Amino acid sequence: MIETLRVGIARGLIEFRHTLTNAQDLWGYFFPSLGLLIALFFIEDKKLPGTNLTLGASTLPSSIGMLVAFGGLITIAQYLIVDREDGTLLRAKATPHGMGGYLIGKVVGVGGMTLASILVVLVPGAFLVDGLLFDSGGLLTLLWLLPLALVATVPIGAAIGSFFDNPRSFGLVMLPIFGLVAISGIFYPITGMPGWLQGVAQVFPIYWLGLGMRSVFLPDAFAGVELTDSWRHFETFGVLAVWAVAGLALAPVLLRRMARRESGSVVAARRERAMNSMVR
Repeated sequence: MIETLRVGIARGLIEFRHTLTNAQDLWGYFFPSLGLLIALFFIEDKKLPGTNLTLGASTLPSSIGMLVAFGGLITIAQYLIVDREDGTLLRAKATPHGMGGYLIGKVVGVGGMTLASILVVLVPGAFLVDGLLFDSGGLLTLLWLLPLALVATVPIGAAIGSFFDNPRSFGLVMLPIFGLVAISGIFYPITGMPGWLQGVAQVFPIYWLGLGMRSVFLPDAFAGVELTDSWRHFETFGVLAVWAVAGLALAPVLLRRMARRESGSVVAARRERAMNSMVR
Protein backbone atom coordinates (compact mmCIF):
# COMPACT_ATOMS: atom_id res chain seq x y z
CA MET A 1 0.00 0.00 0.00
CA ILE A 2 2.80 2.43 0.87
CA GLU A 3 4.58 1.65 -2.40
CA THR A 4 1.35 2.13 -4.35
CA LEU A 5 0.85 5.48 -2.65
CA ARG A 6 4.42 6.52 -3.45
CA VAL A 7 4.07 5.52 -7.10
CA GLY A 8 0.73 7.28 -7.38
CA ILE A 9 1.93 10.54 -5.83
CA ALA A 10 5.02 10.55 -8.06
CA ARG A 11 2.87 9.92 -11.13
CA GLY A 12 0.40 12.62 -10.14
CA LEU A 13 3.12 15.23 -9.64
CA ILE A 14 4.58 14.42 -13.07
CA GLU A 15 1.15 14.76 -14.70
CA PHE A 16 0.57 18.02 -12.82
CA ARG A 17 3.84 19.47 -14.15
CA HIS A 18 3.06 18.31 -17.69
CA THR A 19 -0.39 19.92 -17.52
CA LEU A 20 1.14 23.23 -16.46
CA THR A 21 3.30 23.21 -19.61
CA ASN A 22 0.56 22.13 -22.03
CA ALA A 23 -1.37 25.09 -23.46
CA GLN A 24 -4.35 22.98 -24.55
CA ASP A 25 -4.74 21.37 -21.12
CA LEU A 26 -4.38 24.73 -19.37
CA TRP A 27 -7.06 26.23 -21.58
CA GLY A 28 -9.38 23.33 -20.80
CA TYR A 29 -8.94 23.90 -17.07
CA PHE A 30 -8.94 27.69 -16.98
CA PHE A 31 -11.55 28.55 -19.62
CA PRO A 32 -14.46 27.75 -17.23
CA SER A 33 -12.75 29.86 -14.56
CA LEU A 34 -12.42 32.81 -16.93
CA GLY A 35 -16.06 32.40 -17.93
CA LEU A 36 -17.08 32.56 -14.29
CA LEU A 37 -15.08 35.75 -13.77
CA ILE A 38 -16.81 37.38 -16.74
CA ALA A 39 -20.20 36.37 -15.32
CA LEU A 40 -19.25 37.77 -11.91
CA PHE A 41 -18.30 41.09 -13.51
CA PHE A 42 -21.82 41.52 -14.88
CA ILE A 43 -23.73 40.40 -11.78
CA GLU A 44 -21.53 41.78 -8.99
CA ASP A 45 -23.90 44.64 -8.04
CA LYS A 46 -27.22 42.80 -8.30
CA LYS A 47 -28.85 42.17 -4.91
CA LEU A 48 -30.59 38.99 -3.79
CA PRO A 49 -34.25 39.83 -3.07
CA GLY A 50 -34.82 40.88 0.53
CA THR A 51 -31.12 41.00 1.48
CA ASN A 52 -28.03 43.19 1.24
CA LEU A 53 -26.10 40.27 -0.23
CA THR A 54 -25.02 40.71 -3.84
CA LEU A 55 -25.58 37.93 -6.33
CA GLY A 56 -21.85 38.02 -7.09
CA ALA A 57 -20.94 37.39 -3.44
CA SER A 58 -23.24 34.36 -3.38
CA THR A 59 -22.15 33.02 -6.77
CA LEU A 60 -18.37 33.21 -6.25
CA PRO A 61 -18.17 30.71 -3.35
CA SER A 62 -20.82 28.53 -4.98
CA SER A 63 -18.77 28.44 -8.18
CA ILE A 64 -15.73 27.27 -6.23
CA GLY A 65 -17.77 24.35 -4.95
CA MET A 66 -18.88 23.66 -8.52
CA LEU A 67 -15.27 23.62 -9.76
CA VAL A 68 -14.32 21.10 -7.06
CA ALA A 69 -17.26 18.91 -8.11
CA PHE A 70 -16.33 19.20 -11.78
CA GLY A 71 -12.74 18.18 -11.02
CA GLY A 72 -13.87 15.06 -9.18
CA LEU A 73 -16.84 14.03 -11.32
CA ILE A 74 -16.12 15.18 -14.87
CA THR A 75 -12.35 15.48 -15.23
CA ILE A 76 -11.57 12.11 -13.64
CA ALA A 77 -14.22 10.40 -15.77
CA GLN A 78 -12.92 12.11 -18.91
CA TYR A 79 -9.32 11.08 -18.24
CA LEU A 80 -10.38 7.50 -17.58
CA ILE A 81 -12.32 7.29 -20.85
CA VAL A 82 -9.46 8.76 -22.93
CA ASP A 83 -6.78 6.64 -21.23
CA ARG A 84 -8.88 3.56 -21.76
CA GLU A 85 -9.15 4.22 -25.49
CA ASP A 86 -5.48 5.03 -26.16
CA GLY A 87 -4.08 2.11 -24.13
CA THR A 88 -2.71 4.07 -21.16
CA LEU A 89 -4.93 2.10 -18.80
CA LEU A 90 -3.76 -1.20 -20.29
CA ARG A 91 -0.12 -0.24 -19.73
CA ALA A 92 -0.91 0.76 -16.15
CA LYS A 93 -2.59 -2.59 -15.61
CA ALA A 94 0.57 -4.42 -16.74
CA THR A 95 2.95 -2.64 -14.32
CA PRO A 96 3.48 -3.24 -10.57
CA HIS A 97 1.12 -1.10 -8.48
CA GLY A 98 -0.19 0.11 -11.83
CA MET A 99 -3.93 0.51 -11.29
CA GLY A 100 -3.63 1.81 -7.74
CA GLY A 101 -0.85 4.17 -8.75
CA TYR A 102 -2.86 5.30 -11.77
CA LEU A 103 -5.88 6.27 -9.68
CA ILE A 104 -3.86 7.96 -6.95
CA GLY A 105 -1.91 9.81 -9.64
CA LYS A 106 -5.12 11.09 -11.21
CA VAL A 107 -6.36 12.29 -7.82
CA VAL A 108 -3.09 14.17 -7.21
CA GLY A 109 -2.87 15.63 -10.71
CA VAL A 110 -6.52 16.62 -11.02
CA GLY A 111 -6.61 17.85 -7.41
CA GLY A 112 -3.64 20.12 -8.06
CA MET A 113 -5.17 21.58 -11.21
CA THR A 114 -8.54 21.98 -9.50
CA LEU A 115 -6.89 24.04 -6.76
CA ALA A 116 -5.16 26.13 -9.42
CA SER A 117 -8.53 26.71 -11.14
CA ILE A 118 -10.02 27.79 -7.82
CA LEU A 119 -7.25 30.35 -7.31
CA VAL A 120 -7.82 31.71 -10.83
CA VAL A 121 -11.41 32.47 -9.79
CA LEU A 122 -10.92 33.37 -6.14
CA VAL A 123 -8.01 35.83 -6.28
CA PRO A 124 -9.40 38.26 -8.90
CA GLY A 125 -12.96 37.49 -7.76
CA ALA A 126 -12.16 38.77 -4.28
CA PHE A 127 -11.41 42.19 -5.82
CA LEU A 128 -14.53 42.12 -8.01
CA VAL A 129 -17.01 41.11 -5.31
CA ASP A 130 -17.81 42.85 -2.03
CA GLY A 131 -19.02 41.05 1.09
CA LEU A 132 -16.66 38.07 1.21
CA LEU A 133 -15.24 37.06 4.58
CA PHE A 134 -12.54 34.47 5.31
CA ASP A 135 -11.78 34.01 9.01
CA SER A 136 -10.47 31.23 11.25
CA GLY A 137 -13.90 29.55 11.31
CA GLY A 138 -14.00 29.53 7.51
CA LEU A 139 -10.48 28.10 7.38
CA LEU A 140 -11.42 25.24 9.71
CA THR A 141 -14.46 24.46 7.55
CA LEU A 142 -12.32 24.51 4.41
CA LEU A 143 -9.79 22.10 5.96
CA TRP A 144 -12.40 19.34 6.28
CA LEU A 145 -14.59 20.32 3.32
CA LEU A 146 -11.98 20.16 0.54
CA PRO A 147 -10.56 16.69 1.35
CA LEU A 148 -14.05 15.30 1.92
CA ALA A 149 -15.20 16.83 -1.37
CA LEU A 150 -12.44 15.05 -3.29
CA VAL A 151 -13.16 11.72 -1.59
CA ALA A 152 -16.89 12.16 -2.26
CA THR A 153 -16.53 12.99 -5.96
CA VAL A 154 -13.38 11.35 -7.37
CA PRO A 155 -14.47 7.70 -6.84
CA ILE A 156 -17.88 8.50 -8.34
CA GLY A 157 -16.17 10.14 -11.32
CA ALA A 158 -13.99 7.05 -11.77
CA ALA A 159 -17.06 4.80 -11.53
CA ILE A 160 -18.84 6.89 -14.18
CA GLY A 161 -15.82 6.76 -16.47
CA SER A 162 -15.65 2.97 -16.21
CA PHE A 163 -18.96 2.67 -18.08
CA PHE A 164 -17.72 4.42 -21.24
CA ASP A 165 -14.98 3.43 -23.67
CA ASN A 166 -15.52 6.17 -26.25
CA PRO A 167 -14.70 9.85 -25.60
CA ARG A 168 -17.37 10.86 -28.10
CA SER A 169 -20.03 9.53 -25.75
CA PHE A 170 -18.88 11.81 -22.95
CA GLY A 171 -21.81 14.14 -23.55
CA LEU A 172 -23.94 11.51 -21.82
CA VAL A 173 -21.97 12.34 -18.65
CA MET A 174 -21.89 16.12 -19.08
CA LEU A 175 -25.57 16.82 -19.64
CA PRO A 176 -26.91 15.34 -16.36
CA ILE A 177 -24.18 17.06 -14.34
CA PHE A 178 -24.93 20.44 -15.95
CA GLY A 179 -28.58 19.82 -15.14
CA LEU A 180 -27.67 19.25 -11.48
CA VAL A 181 -25.66 22.48 -11.47
CA ALA A 182 -28.71 24.36 -12.74
CA ILE A 183 -30.87 23.19 -9.81
CA SER A 184 -28.21 23.20 -7.06
CA GLY A 185 -28.25 26.88 -6.12
CA ILE A 186 -24.88 27.63 -7.70
CA PHE A 187 -26.00 30.73 -9.62
CA TYR A 188 -29.20 31.55 -7.74
CA PRO A 189 -30.50 30.52 -4.28
CA ILE A 190 -32.18 27.14 -4.24
CA THR A 191 -34.99 28.62 -2.14
CA GLY A 192 -36.42 30.16 -5.30
CA MET A 193 -37.00 26.74 -6.87
CA PRO A 194 -39.95 24.34 -6.53
CA GLY A 195 -39.86 22.07 -3.50
CA TRP A 196 -39.41 18.87 -5.50
CA LEU A 197 -36.37 20.33 -7.30
CA GLN A 198 -34.91 21.35 -3.94
CA GLY A 199 -35.28 17.74 -2.80
CA VAL A 200 -33.59 16.36 -5.92
CA ALA A 201 -30.67 18.81 -5.61
CA GLN A 202 -30.06 17.87 -1.97
CA VAL A 203 -29.50 14.23 -2.88
CA PHE A 204 -26.34 15.06 -4.84
CA PRO A 205 -23.00 16.52 -3.69
CA ILE A 206 -22.96 19.63 -5.93
CA TYR A 207 -25.53 21.47 -3.81
CA TRP A 208 -23.71 20.65 -0.58
CA LEU A 209 -20.34 21.72 -1.97
CA GLY A 210 -21.82 25.07 -2.99
CA LEU A 211 -23.45 25.49 0.42
CA GLY A 212 -20.24 24.52 2.21
CA MET A 213 -18.18 27.01 0.23
CA ARG A 214 -20.70 29.77 0.89
CA SER A 215 -20.35 29.06 4.61
CA VAL A 216 -16.57 29.46 4.26
CA PHE A 217 -16.59 32.85 2.53
CA LEU A 218 -19.81 34.56 3.61
CA PRO A 219 -20.72 36.03 7.03
CA ASP A 220 -23.07 33.96 9.20
CA ALA A 221 -25.73 36.65 8.85
CA PHE A 222 -26.29 35.59 5.25
CA ALA A 223 -27.19 32.03 6.19
CA GLY A 224 -30.78 33.31 6.29
CA VAL A 225 -30.85 33.06 2.48
CA GLU A 226 -30.37 29.27 2.71
CA LEU A 227 -32.84 26.49 3.44
CA THR A 228 -33.54 26.24 7.19
CA ASP A 229 -31.72 29.60 7.61
CA SER A 230 -28.42 27.87 8.46
CA TRP A 231 -25.23 26.60 6.85
CA ARG A 232 -26.06 23.00 7.87
CA HIS A 233 -22.47 21.85 8.35
CA PHE A 234 -23.57 18.59 9.98
CA GLU A 235 -25.80 17.71 7.03
CA THR A 236 -23.09 18.76 4.56
CA PHE A 237 -20.59 16.45 6.21
CA GLY A 238 -23.12 13.62 6.38
CA VAL A 239 -24.24 13.73 2.73
CA LEU A 240 -20.69 14.04 1.40
CA ALA A 241 -19.56 11.21 3.68
CA VAL A 242 -22.34 8.97 2.33
CA TRP A 243 -21.26 9.70 -1.24
CA ALA A 244 -17.63 9.05 -0.27
CA VAL A 245 -18.44 5.66 1.25
CA ALA A 246 -20.64 4.71 -1.72
CA GLY A 247 -17.97 5.75 -4.21
CA LEU A 248 -15.13 3.99 -2.38
CA ALA A 249 -17.21 0.80 -2.25
CA LEU A 250 -18.42 0.96 -5.86
CA ALA A 251 -15.49 2.37 -7.83
CA PRO A 252 -12.89 -0.38 -7.10
CA VAL A 253 -15.37 -3.08 -8.11
CA LEU A 254 -16.23 -1.36 -11.39
CA LEU A 255 -12.62 -0.51 -12.18
CA ARG A 256 -11.43 -4.08 -11.55
CA ARG A 257 -14.17 -5.38 -13.82
CA MET A 258 -13.20 -2.85 -16.48
CA ALA A 259 -9.50 -3.68 -16.19
CA ARG A 260 -10.14 -7.42 -16.63
CA ARG A 261 -11.74 -6.72 -19.99
CA GLU A 262 -8.84 -4.61 -21.27
CA SER A 263 -6.44 -6.29 -23.72
CA GLY A 264 -4.24 -5.37 -26.64
CA SER A 265 -6.81 -6.56 -29.16
CA VAL A 266 -9.59 -4.53 -27.51
CA VAL A 267 -7.46 -1.35 -27.57
CA ALA A 268 -6.49 -1.99 -31.21
CA ALA A 269 -10.16 -2.42 -32.15
CA ARG A 270 -11.02 0.90 -30.48
CA ARG A 271 -8.25 2.67 -32.36
CA GLU A 272 -9.45 1.20 -35.65
CA ARG A 273 -13.00 2.36 -34.97
CA ALA A 274 -11.75 5.84 -34.10
CA MET A 275 -9.68 6.02 -37.30
CA ASN A 276 -12.62 4.87 -39.40
CA SER A 277 -14.92 7.47 -37.86
CA MET A 278 -12.34 10.20 -38.59
CA VAL A 279 -12.06 9.08 -42.21
CA ARG A 280 -15.82 9.17 -42.66
